[in-house]
Amino acid sequence: MGFLDWLTGKISCPRCSTGGAREINGQIFCPNPTCAYFSKTMGKGDATPAVSSKGSSMPVEVPAGSIAIQYRDFRGRDRTFVAEADSARRIRNHLSVKVSSDRWHTVAIRNPQTGEPMKGSKERRIVLSRDRIKNLAEVESAIPQRVAPGQAWPSPRERQVMGYHTKNHSTSPLYESVRAKYPNW
Repeated sequence: MGFLDWLTGKISCPRCSTGGAREINGQIFCPNPTCAYFSKTMGKGDATPAVSSKGSSMPVEVPAGSIAIQYRDFRGRDRTFVAEADSARRIRNHLSVKVSSDRWHTVAIRNPQTGEPMKGSKERRIVLSRDRIKNLAEVESAIPQRVAPGQAWPSPRERQVMGYHTKNHSTSPLYESVRAKYPNW
């Protein structure tokens, strides 16, 4: 907030406390795109949402073992992420996947012997809201299932044992029996 902002009508937003909000005729206009008082005219640049340089009309090459996720971000831009299918995890109403960080629309190039990403091709885990995924049915069918259809979920005690031994890179007879019961967990 500048010294003379009160003259220009700039205030702090009452909802998100972002500086640079304006009150005009009793209405509040906030420059923060996540705020309920957000106004497109307050943002930097033009008043329309920016369009992705890689529009959804362009086909994206999807390597084997990967899935293409068509997603609309909070700014209204359509984006396509190419992610590894075996890295996908569902967390409540979100989907967590690994994508390449150098170009989010391509998968990292991997070393054939070790399976690790090659130099200059780093991966990044991102979380996407399931409500904004356009091809949700296709994506969910490609996600590996943690339990077989019709199989009961592990009990809290079994989940605790699997979590402990996975975190500590250790093993026990109980852990081995639970892992045999739930191999994809």
